Amino acid sequence: MSYEEFYAKIEEVAQQLKHQETPFHIITHLDTDGLTSASILIKALKREEKTFAVSVVKQITEQLLTRLSREPCSTIVFLDLGSGNLQQIASFLKNKTIIILDHHQIQESSFSCHQINPLQYDLNPYEISGAGITYIFAKAMNKKNKDSAYLAILGAIGDRQENKGFIGLNSEILKEATNIEVKTGLRMFGTQTRSLHKVLEYSYDPYIPGITGNETNAVHFLEEIGIPIKDNGKFRKLVHLSQEETKKLITSIILRRLGSEKSPEDILGNIYLLKDEEEELPTKDLKEFSTLLNCCGRLNKPALGIGTCLNDQAAKQKAIELLISYKREIIQALNWFYANRKTEAVIEEDNFVILNAEENIKDTLIGTICSIIVSSGVYKEGTMLLGMAHTLDDNAKISMRVVGKKEVNLKETLGEITKKIKCESGGHNFAAGALIPQEKEQEFLETAVSVLKKRAIEEVIG
Repeated sequence: MSYEEFYAKIEEVAQQLKHQETPFHIITHLDTDGLTSASILIKALKREEKTFAVSVVKQITEQLLTRLSREPCSTIVFLDLGSGNLQQIASFLKNKTIIILDHHQIQESSFSCHQINPLQYDLNPYEISGAGITYIFAKAMNKKNKDSAYLAILGAIGDRQENKGFIGLNSEILKEATNIEVKTGLRMFGTQTRSLHKVLEYSYDPYIPGITGNETNAVHFLEEIGIPIKDNGKFRKLVHLSQEETKKLITSIILRRLGSEKSPEDILGNIYLLKDEEEELPTKDLKEFSTLLNCCGRLNKPALGIGTCLNDQAAKQKAIELLISYKREIIQALNWFYANRKTEAVIEEDNFVILNAEENIKDTLIGTICSIIVSSGVYKEGTMLLGMAHTLDDNAKISMRVVGKKEVNLKETLGEITKKIKCESGGHNFAAGALIPQEKEQEFLETAVSVLKKRAIEEVIG
C-alpha cells in the first residue's frame, strides 16, 4: 500500500461525488475533528452548488441508522466516524451509497462501500485526522478548496496530532495553509484569552511544580520575577508581555521545572495562529479555537461551531459566549474529581485509575475531563485513566486516555473489557471510548479492574 493508492482512491470517490446530482446526507462527529470535517465538505459542496443535509452525532447508533434507512436520500457520507461500525451500517444501509472518510480503527466486514481510511494504506494514524482526509477529498473535487487547509490543521490539533510539529500528510497540509502563522513560544493554553496568572494556574501540560493548580502561588511567582499582573487596573495576558518579559518568564519557568521528570524546555513549542483573526479572540490561536469547537459540540450547539468555521460572525459571537459556560462546566467537573479522589467514585491503582462520575459530569464532557487529567501531572507516565458518566438515555459513556506518550493500545484494552460484557468499543491506541447500558455498569467496573490489573502485571513482567 502507498500514498499513491490513497490519493488515487480519494480522487476516484471525490469525482463520483462531484458529478452526482441527487442530495447527500452528511453525518459527522461532534468534536473538533468532526466539526472541521463537516465545515470543509460543506464549503466544497456549496462551491459545486450541491444539495445536502448535515447531522452532528455523538456516535453511530441503531436509532440513527434506522432513521437514515427510511429517508429518501440515497447517498450518505460519514465523516470522522463509520469505520468502526461497518457491520451495523451494512445491516441498515445496504441499499444506500455509503462514503466513509475516517481515520479510526476499521471493523472487520465484507460490506462494500466507498471507505477512505489511512489505515487501509498502512499510513501512520498520527499523520492525518478526519478533517485532513476530508480536506484532501475536497481538494480532489476542486483545487479552490485549498482555502480550507487551515480547517484541516485545526482538526488535527483538536485530535491531539500535533507533537512538536506535524508529520506526514499533516505537515504537507500545513504548507498549504497560508493563513496560519507558526511561532515558537510558551506551549500553554489560553495565551490569547486568559489572564496571565490564570494561564500559569491552569498550565497542566506543561506542568509547573508549585504553581499549576494554585492561583495564589501563580500570582506570587509573577511578583517574585517582577512581571506585573495588571496594567491600568486590567489583568494582563501572555500576549501583552514585552519580549524581555517573555524571556524572563520562560527562564523562570525552566528553572522552576529543573529536576522534574520531563525536560524543562518542554514548555516551548509551536504556536499556530490565524493571521486574519484579531488578537485576544479564542479563534486566533488554533488550540483555543479547537476548545471553542469542542465546547459547541459538547454543549449540543454544533451549528455554532460549524458556523464559526464558515466565518459566520453571528455564530462566532454566540460560540464565544458559549465558551464561558463550557469553561464553568469544566471547572466544576475538575473540582468534583479532586474532591472525590479518596472516595469509591475514583479507583486509584498503581497503573490505572477509574473515574465513575455517574451524573456528576456530563457524558459529553467525560472525554475532555480525562484528557485534562492525564495532562495534569497528577499521575505518573503510562497510567491508564478510564472515565465513566451517565447519559440521558440510561447508558454510560466510557472514555479512556493514557498519561504521556507511552505506547499503550487503549482501543485493544477497552475492547477486551467490553467484549467480556458483550458490548462494543472503538477509537485509537491513545484514546478509546464505548457506550454501555447502565444496568451493565457494575459488571463493567468489575471486569475493567480485572483486565487493567492483568495488563499492569503483563507490562511489569514484559
